[in-house]
Amino acid sequence: MNESRSPLAPGLYLVATPIGNLEDITMRALRVLREVDRIACEDTRQTRKLLDRYGISTPMISSHEHNEAERSRQLLEELRQGARIAVVTDAGTPGISDPGMILARAAIEAGLAVHAIPGASALLAALVASGLDTERFFFAGFLPPRKGERKTALEELARSLAGPTTLVLYEAPHRILETLEDASAVWGPECRIAVARELTKMHEEFLRGPVRTVREELQGRDTVRGEMVLMIEGRPPAAEAACAGGVRERLAELEKAEGLTEKDALKRLARERGVAKSELWRELQREKSRGR
Repeated sequence: MNESRSPLAPGLYLVATPIGNLEDITMRALRVLREVDRIACEDTRQTRKLLDRYGISTPMISSHEHNEAERSRQLLEELRQGARIAVVTDAGTPGISDPGMILARAAIEAGLAVHAIPGASALLAALVASGLDTERFFFAGFLPPRKGERKTALEELARSLAGPTTLVLYEAPHRILETLEDASAVWGPECRIAVARELTKMHEEFLRGPVRTVREELQGRDTVRGEMVLMIEGRPPAAEAACAGGVRERLAELEKAEGLTEKDALKRLARERGVAKSELWRELQREKSRGR
């Protein structure tokens, strides 16, 4: 049965493109890219590969992080005149740690139509295959590149959590080992994580397990390459988690019920609460000093 399709309406179209495998694009996205008047690209050379693959000849214009503010004013004027403009990035969904947000916001404030054309997203592809909780997650984009600032950002994320939450981050391969070290310092070496590397590409890889184990695996490699998504089983600060029910009280229960030494009871409790043994030890000393 043939269905007639109405012409593409004027407005801004935020089009998700493949994050690696060029087959990961929707039929609707291809139609939009063919029928718009212009495609605003993060890198016209990169987008040309996709357009050539599907025989699309729509004119392109560059719109990236260095010229997005200026380019948005030009494109906004075209939209006001009834143009149909698509926005794409080199990979994934525009506006997610990539250009697109500035123009979309300006178009909305001007009362113009803005349409999302959904598709590939490294964030969601990594999350659903991570093995971590997908019911409650927080996307934090890229962390600060400097070590001190990065650890501070992770500590602030931990303090902001109301409960167990999967944190999703983008990270560069040359910083991944340092970032995992900082994550271990904040949540403990047994904190569960997943690292997704080269998603949808030939050498796609998932590394899952305690942050200590994953870091050792990557550290043992000659080189670490490829775009990465890091997911962390985030929890509120360990001291707060440790206070739940009282460390001293729970240790006494374990020692009495199972005949464990204090050291072994601490290990067991650390596993129960998903925190580092050292954090429980410090909290135990604080409880003792308070006479709790």
